[in-house]
Amino acid sequence: MSTILRHVFTAVFFSVFISVMIVGLTFAAFPLDNWSEILRQTLYDIPYFVYVIGTSITAGAVIGVMTGWYWRQRIQRVEKHLDEVAKGQKLSDDEEPYKELERIQYHVGQIQEKIRLQTEHAQRLVTERAQEREKSLQEIVVQERNRLARELHDSVSQQLFAASMMMSAINETNPPEDSSIRKQLQMVEKMIHQSQLEMRALLLHLRPVPLKGKSLQEGVNELLVELTQKVPMTIEWKTEDFTVDKGVEDQLFRILQESVSNTLRHAKASSLNVMLIERDEMIIMRVVDDGIGFDLEKVKTSSYGLENMRERAYQIGGTFKVVSLPDEGTRMEVKVPSYRKEGEQLD
Repeated sequence: MSTILRHVFTAVFFSVFISVMIVGLTFAAFPLDNWSEILRQTLYDIPYFVYVIGTSITAGAVIGVMTGWYWRQRIQRVEKHLDEVAKGQKLSDDEEPYKELERIQYHVGQIQEKIRLQTEHAQRLVTERAQEREKSLQEIVVQERNRLARELHDSVSQQLFAASMMMSAINETNPPEDSSIRKQLQMVEKMIHQSQLEMRALLLHLRPVPLKGKSLQEGVNELLVELTQKVPMTIEWKTEDFTVDKGVEDQLFRILQESVSNTLRHAKASSLNVMLIERDEMIIMRVVDDGIGFDLEKVKTSSYGLENMRERAYQIGGTFKVVSLPDEGTRMEVKVPSYRKEGEQLD
C-alpha cells in the first residue's frame, strides 16, 4: 500500500471514530425522548447521519492526502540520498531542506563519509601492496617472462604467420578443384588464424603486469598501438588525462589486459573500442567489441577471467559490469571512485 493511501485510510478511520464519539457524547449529555427522530432530522436537506459520516470521511480523505503527500515527499528525499550513497555519488544539495529530515540527512552524510574513508583506505592498501610487489619482484622472474615471450614471438608466432600466409596464397591463387579438399584447406587457414590470436593473447599475459614507471594512460596507449600493428582488427580508443593512485592504475591495467585477451581468444570480433575517462569523480573504463558475445548466465560461475576482473574492481572500491548477448558483442565497464586529497587538482 502506498504512503498516501495508508494516510488516507488512517485519517478517515480516526475522523469517523472521533465524529461518532462526539455525537455519542452529545446525545449522552442531551438525551432525546424519541431516538427515532434522529433518523428524520435533516441538515440542508441532507439526513443528519449521512451529513456527519460524509463530512467525517471527506475531511479524513483530505487530511490523509495532504499528510500522505507531505511524508511521501520526505521519504523520497531520503530514498534519493540513500541511492546516491549506494552508487558512490556525492550527496546532492537540497535547495529547501526539510527540517524533519535534518538528523536523517546528517546521519546519511556520516555514512557516506565513512564509506569514502573506507574506500580511500582500501585504495591505499592496494597501492602499498602494488609498491611492495614491485620492490620485491625478482629481476630473474621478469627476465624469464620476457625471454619466454620473446622466444614464442620469434619462433612459434613467426611460424604461424608464415603458415597463415602460405595457406592464404594456396586458397587464393591455386585452390584445389575438389570442393571437400578446398573446404578443409579453408578450415585449416581459419584454425591457423585462431591460433595466431591465441598466441597474441598468451604473449599479452606473459608481459610483466606492472606499468613500471608509466602512467595508466601511457600503458593503455602503448598496449593498443601495438595491438593495431599485430591484430587484424579495427581498434579505437579514447583516454583522458587524470591522476590516480598507483594501486588503482595497476588494477585497471590488469583488468584491461584480461578483457583484451578474452576478446582476442573468444570474441571473434572485427572491432574493439576502449574508453578511459573521468566523470563526476568517477573513473570509467569501458571495453566494447562486436564479437559473437555469450550468455552471461551460463558462464557467470565458470569464467575465471570474469571473476578475476570483478575481484580486482572490488579491491579498489569500484563496480564491475558486463553486458553481452549472443551475436551482439560484449561490453565491459568498470567504475572506480576518484578521491583526491584536499588541494589536489588535475594536472
